[in-house]
Amino acid sequence: MFPRLFKARDKPKNSLWGSTYSFFFGSTSSGKSVNERTAMQTTAVYACVRILAETIASLPLHVYKYTAGGKEKAASHQLYYLLHDEPNPEMTSFVFRETLMSHLLLWGNAYAQIIRDGRGRVLALYPLLPDRVTVDRTTDGQLYYEYRKDSGYVILRPEDVLHIPGLGFDGLVGYSPIAMAKNAIGMAIATEEYGAKCFANGASPGGVLEHPGVVKDPARIRESWNAVYQGSGNAHRIAVLEEGMKFQPIGIPPEQAQFLETRKFQINEIARIFRIPPHMIGDLEKSSFSNIEQQSLEFVKYTLDPWVVRWEQAMQRALLSPSEKGDFFIKFNVDGLLRGDYQSRMNGYAIGRQNGWMSANDIRELENLNRIPEELGGDLYLINGNMTKLADAGIFLKQSCLAKAATSPSGSTLRAVMFLRPAKSTTC
Repeated sequence: MFPRLFKARDKPKNSLWGSTYSFFFGSTSSGKSVNERTAMQTTAVYACVRILAETIASLPLHVYKYTAGGKEKAASHQLYYLLHDEPNPEMTSFVFRETLMSHLLLWGNAYAQIIRDGRGRVLALYPLLPDRVTVDRTTDGQLYYEYRKDSGYVILRPEDVLHIPGLGFDGLVGYSPIAMAKNAIGMAIATEEYGAKCFANGASPGGVLEHPGVVKDPARIRESWNAVYQGSGNAHRIAVLEEGMKFQPIGIPPEQAQFLETRKFQINEIARIFRIPPHMIGDLEKSSFSNIEQQSLEFVKYTLDPWVVRWEQAMQRALLSPSEKGDFFIKFNVDGLLRGDYQSRMNGYAIGRQNGWMSANDIRELENLNRIPEELGGDLYLINGNMTKLADAGIFLKQSCLAKAATSPSGSTLRAVMFLRPAKSTTC
């Protein structure tokens, strides 16, 4: 009775093939077919996907263990080598994460098969193509994954799949950003094709040949005209018209159609889909030396950080056993992307060093330098001696006044004055 009572209320009603929903794809308002592979032929989409995929893949990824003083790297844990170095014998960690992140950005979901031993420990991770994965539930509400192969189907249990979903409506399967923004991407494809055909035609608009009489064979005249004057190879050739014929352009010149402005806007539109600063995909029109560093920091905080959290929580849920989740956690290190220029870093280190919350070795590790031996004071935490607690200031004042009284010829008088004065007084 209880499994039926507490089953998920948001279970999918129909099978969901990855996130390639037929009603999302197909023809667009621009007349161009948009899917994951045609979208990648657009330079702006390719640049955005490549930036995010390579950034996630290049971040240091470690397995940590909770300790009494904070955390430490769990290099002896089996997952550490898989995530940091080699998730399977065919891929490096960089290639594995780059592949999954590109799936996540194009299909809205990233899947990887988890290979376990008899004790349930993870031995390897293999990527699965999202357009071949079906997420569904059984009649009793149990989630399962169906992977379509060339030779048939494979049913995978939830504990055998690392699933990183993107933004979705049911919390189980993410929706493809390409599918959601197909009209914007379709317009970018259409403008690029328009420009290519325009220059293939010698950058000349189309037109009609006007004849004062009746043309007996118009197809022959059109073919002969195209053979001599159409195409970039025939540009700027001199046309010879007979029998009073005239050439009348009917197309809109690119400058009147605001061709360049449209292409620039579509670049920003696609960058907006993936939340990428335009300067990172080559559009420096609105960037300057005063704001480009701030835009890069915003990219880490508002674009990269949500993806990092998705990855971390999905890996901890799927890869760590219930008994390990209280002792271990998986985390990306994005500190390197948040580093400022050299002078700003040195000023920050100086403040941390002087106020006692950073040691010399803490700073050297952040700068990727070798540690100073402990016997030379590399792990000491120091503070300036001229700063002390207010409560200790009164005790110090009393002790200094007593010392002065002991060396003064009228010591008894000084002692009496000292105890009668308020503790905040700075004189004896």
